[in-house]
Amino acid sequence: MFEVTVTPAQTVLDAEPAREPGAYQALVREIGEDGACEVRDVFWSETCARLQSFRTLSLAQHHGRIAREAHSLKGAAGTFGYVRLAVLALRLEKTAERLGDAGFCDLLDLMDAAYAAARAQEPEG
Repeated sequence: MFEVTVTPAQTVLDAEPAREPGAYQALVREIGEDGACEVRDVFWSETCARLQSFRTLSLAQHHGRIAREAHSLKGAAGTFGYVRLAVLALRLEKTAERLGDAGFCDLLDLMDAAYAAARAQEPEG
């Protein structure tokens, strides 16, 4: 018989790096150190507000808005190379319409943890 090992989704997610190290430097090359630093500061502020906002919205009533906000977060996180946060935002974007309240809360907890991990790996600048 074949032996099959199933990897839990969280283990796969944990394998995603919190930050792609070269992404910020690529942005610096495009817009300069000052511009990249300024844009990153806006990203942190908006992401913090967005994550807090998710927790105030009713999934049943606002799944469209939640999906749009998750899409925006996915793009912004990707710009800075925050891979884990971008992956989770994509998951929220794609599942908001059918996600249950418990799954929504679990996903938000994972997103908060990914945000904290991204902040911990924030490049100096």
